[in-house]
Amino acid sequence: MSKISRRSLLGYSGTAAAGAVLASSAASASASTVSGEAAAPVDFPPGTEFTGNTSIGPIDAAMTLTFTLRVDQAPAANDVTPLEVAEALSALAEARGWPPITFYGAPAPAPLN
Repeated sequence: MSKISRRSLLGYSGTAAAGAVLASSAASASASTVSGEAAAPVDFPPGTEFTGNTSIGPIDAAMTLTFTLRVDQAPAANDVTPLEVAEALSALAEARGWPPITFYGAPAPAPLN
């Protein structure tokens, strides 16, 4: 389920985009509740490209962030995960007034965070 409220989503992105996001959030939430457990996280291969989009509707501002991460043979204490990068980038954007960003990985277009 998305961390953003319906009210703030409508305020940021307009009704059509908000409806699409809310519908996808509701669909994924109902899919995980039907099975009784949360969906298993997707295992993305090293070097996967992740992309996230966000917008501030009332001022017609948009931002796209894309990143790849590859960590080879690092000890567990030094490992950096794509999820950590995605959450850090989203937190940075939120600190500047943008809505939270969900990153999607390719080739399997699945949400990372």
